[in-house]
Amino acid sequence: MDEVVAGNRVVWEQASTKHVREHDELLAAARSDELLVEREQQLLAPVLAERPLVVHLQSGHGLDDIGLVKAGARAVVGVDYSSVAAGAAQQRANELQLPCHYVVAEVPGVPLKDDSADLVYTGKGALIWMRDINAWARDVARVVRPGGHLFVYEAHPAVPLWSWDEDDVRIRPDRSYFAESHLNDTYPANGAREWQWTLGQIITAITTAGLQLQVLEEYAEPFWRPQDGTNAAAWSGRLPNSYALLARHK
Repeated sequence: MDEVVAGNRVVWEQASTKHVREHDELLAAARSDELLVEREQQLLAPVLAERPLVVHLQSGHGLDDIGLVKAGARAVVGVDYSSVAAGAAQQRANELQLPCHYVVAEVPGVPLKDDSADLVYTGKGALIWMRDINAWARDVARVVRPGGHLFVYEAHPAVPLWSWDEDDVRIRPDRSYFAESHLNDTYPANGAREWQWTLGQIITAITTAGLQLQVLEEYAEPFWRPQDGTNAAAWSGRLPNSYALLARHK
């Protein structure tokens, strides 16, 4: 793990203490039936109908894993490099007696066997931590079996450009769509290095790794909004803020 990634891991461990402090609230949320975004449920319905074994890369608080099980997954293995996040997610899954199991590891470099997953699921703030998108795609292709799927529901690569001004849409003068990375000044622990991948780079990495793109959709609605009441003009429906893709391993 290089110095920048190690620094980000420290930031992520600090931010993940939120999942421990809010255990009761997250446990209550986990009991609901609306853990996955509606469009996720629709796109994944045919895949989840086959009772897949799911690997969730960068699983975070684990609520998506519980949603996947409730929607049909046979079991979920979550991978996250935060021991705090993985431990908190495992505790919730155990309390709910659900087949979700967690591994602390860096992505890429997932310590799982080849062809061990029917579905690899990721997103909602995951790809920004990938320093090498091609290595990530190769890791996905290694873990998912032939005929299996990759599903990504993620912030649109253009999102780092949008300001959070409420009166009008503005592009941040300190950001570029084609930049390699930037420091996130809004992240809870602040100062984390996020890598930027254009939509073209993401799709090229996936297809080069041997996955066949089946669905690519872009949405105006962000997957996450802050709870402080912010209603940025960039979220008004004019700009892309999230996307979903489904790919099949040939």
